[in-house]
Amino acid sequence: MKTAKTTSSEVCTTQEAAHILGISVSSVQQLVEAGIIEAWKTKGGHRRIPLAAVQAYKATPGSSSAGESEHGRSSPAARPGNGRTAVLIIEDNRLQRELYASAMASWGLPLDLVYCDNGYKALLEIARSKPDVVLADIVMEGMDGYEVVKTILHDPELRDVSIAIVSSLDAEEMAQRGGIPAGVVFFPKPVNFDELRGYMRACSARRERETR
Repeated sequence: MKTAKTTSSEVCTTQEAAHILGISVSSVQQLVEAGIIEAWKTKGGHRRIPLAAVQAYKATPGSSSAGESEHGRSSPAARPGNGRTAVLIIEDNRLQRELYASAMASWGLPLDLVYCDNGYKALLEIARSKPDVVLADIVMEGMDGYEVVKTILHDPELRDVSIAIVSSLDAEEMAQRGGIPAGVVFFPKPVNFDELRGYMRACSARRERETR
């Protein structure tokens, strides 16, 4: 994050950036600290963010191209009452994303899949579409899936989101990261797709009940 002051007048506060992007203030702060969105601090310690940087990030696609056009992307405006389950898959490995896409397409479940290849894109996508289910890999570059999960759990507006995490970490390594949060389902890698199918079937049944 920059500390030098700029002469540009087209700037906004963290709160204004959060409003423009449709995400929480804490999420904007995380993006700034990671250098994803350019910003600087005033002498008083307040963040100032170029409006152009906010608009540029807003224009960034929220998901990877792999599988998105072939396997569907939910339309937030069309979802209420349609009985389909919106699933956000956060996975930085393209092969693993393709495995998810292939497996889930064969299950015959009413799933609308969206893919994000890092945690920053996932936060923006979650704010935009509020998926029914988030399936997050834990170990990724930058903001990992664990940080995304904690952000969801601390947001009251996302309390109805079903969360599952996937990782090759063993029990001791998971414990060092704080363990598996309450209410979160854990799938070890390599993923048992029969178990994952059962989980997605339960999530779909819940979604169907809620839309009746």
